[in-house]
Amino acid sequence: MIKAAEKASKTIIRDFGEVEKLQVSKKGPYDFVTKTDKNVEKILIDELSKTKKNYSFITEETGTIKNKDKDNIWIIDPIDGTTNFLHGIPHFAISIAHQFRNKIVSGLVFDPIKDEMFFAETDKGAYLNNRRLRVSKKASLDECLFSSNHEGVKFSDLNMRYSGCAALDLAYVASGRLDGFFHNVINLWDVAAGLLLVQEAGGIVNNINQFENNKINIRASSDSINDQMLKSLINF
Repeated sequence: MIKAAEKASKTIIRDFGEVEKLQVSKKGPYDFVTKTDKNVEKILIDELSKTKKNYSFITEETGTIKNKDKDNIWIIDPIDGTTNFLHGIPHFAISIAHQFRNKIVSGLVFDPIKDEMFFAETDKGAYLNNRRLRVSKKASLDECLFSSNHEGVKFSDLNMRYSGCAALDLAYVASGRLDGFFHNVINLWDVAAGLLLVQEAGGIVNNINQFENNKINIRASSDSINDQMLKSLINF
């Protein structure tokens, strides 16, 4: 997973430099970014398939790819935070998760611009560039910082941010930079890797298996304020 992400990141970094130039052109960067998204996904699929030839895939661009092994599935978002990428904002990530029999067993979120590799495996902890991660221990909502999408920010009176990259939001909860993240009707590939990061860093994430892959309601936070956060979101 790490090798695949690192290889794909070279394309992202190169193309992000071109996107910044295209911002001032008449054509604009939309078509260029769509091509980048597909190219990065292809690199990830090709690299992951080299060692696990029969694993299946769930991806943002291609959808479901059913191979011989249907118990093991790679869940891929080649660029989470595409709108940020499109506008030349350096806040986006590659997200890869390995699902075994409906359970996420490993996850990776790589921010190629900041060179931050977040990684977790079941029962082995969560890490940022080989440094062990733990969720925040703040106990008061007033001291906490949360992230969501536009609808979540409008709904909540918590101290909110809207970054446009769910994978990094969850990675930031795992690392204690954020205290919680919530979002309604989000895609599996946006959150699959990040939810394991939070859990392995000692946080709490709701059971998402009851939802469809493209209609997930997620609630993730440190263990210290989970009950308080959920109470504040009871009508969301």
